[in-house]
Amino acid sequence: MTVGVFTAVLLLGNVLKEILPFLISGQVRFGVFAEAVGLLIPFVWVFALPMGMLTATLLIFGRFSADQELTAVRASGISLLSITSPILLLSLALCALSALVNMDVGPRCRVLYNGMITKIRTELLGVYLPEGRIIRADMPGTRTNGYLLYIGKNRQRQLRDVMAYQLEHETNVIAIIKADRGRYEVDATNGMLNLYLFNAKILSMSQGKATPAVSDLVVHLDSRQSQKGNPRPRLSDMTFAQLWDELHDVEKRFSLPLARNLTTNELRAVKQQLTKERVDITTPIRVHIHRQVAFSFACFGFTLVGIPLGIRVHRRETNIGIAIALLLAGVYFSMVLLGQSLDTKPQYVPYLIVWLPNFIFQAVGAVLLWRANRM
Repeated sequence: MTVGVFTAVLLLGNVLKEILPFLISGQVRFGVFAEAVGLLIPFVWVFALPMGMLTATLLIFGRFSADQELTAVRASGISLLSITSPILLLSLALCALSALVNMDVGPRCRVLYNGMITKIRTELLGVYLPEGRIIRADMPGTRTNGYLLYIGKNRQRQLRDVMAYQLEHETNVIAIIKADRGRYEVDATNGMLNLYLFNAKILSMSQGKATPAVSDLVVHLDSRQSQKGNPRPRLSDMTFAQLWDELHDVEKRFSLPLARNLTTNELRAVKQQLTKERVDITTPIRVHIHRQVAFSFACFGFTLVGIPLGIRVHRRETNIGIAIALLLAGVYFSMVLLGQSLDTKPQYVPYLIVWLPNFIFQAVGAVLLWRANRM
């Protein structure tokens, strides 16, 4: 029941924001609206399953303790661990279900939902360079030379944390461009997309050293190819298998032979820099891989914390249990979001930070449960 309540609440936020206005205005039929809601359910289950398990645990054991039923059971010689073992096993089963939803079903449904919303909208929203994706963009007049782009943020064509890897013959990385800021314009007449990068730094694979900062660097791309859309979804909407393939694909591109006309020192410098750049572009992928797996264990950590907290609070009121559950869920998801926000800063190892809330909740829950069993 608690899972259903949180599912409805999370669905309401997405439906009111995106699909409901189309239904009210008469742009979509009710069948399309129902299909969109159905596609959103697995996506919101990523959050609803652990939150529902935490709330149910707090409410059940809070009522169990408040009515002195726990005291009666323990007086009969049954330990707290014996009482909680079936619930802990249920939480592990829900972890398996969460893994299926987080790593496969949820992302697939989210991609289908985004495709449906895109078809409903009658105007192109100007997102030629969507954020959070690794994009292959060709240079005008050629299909073998182009760029591998990663856009950290795109706010009305104002870009942040741009990484561009210039490709030759589809696979060879010949230059790396990094810029904290940028913007782009679309020349519909010539079918060009002009990407302006400010304070850009360039590392040429042929020279083995970075050039000084360059202002107003312009990269010309084929906008007609960009309008066709990238078949790959955003990193946040990829399944675990797709993320894994994406990681191997990017690493394969950086393992190609370098130019043979470099000296030993230049070759060493280029390899060191290339390794650093490979880490920079693969870190966002690793963060989403680890996030999907870490989220799958949230039900177990929430259950370990919820059982002793419910006993300690020993309140009958439902609103108290829900308030505590929301507070704990807010702490958990805030830590995960912290790791995701650092996905462009590999020096902080953000793909390990997303595991931190699991370690904290499980450790604290195990200690509290052990102490409650000794009381």
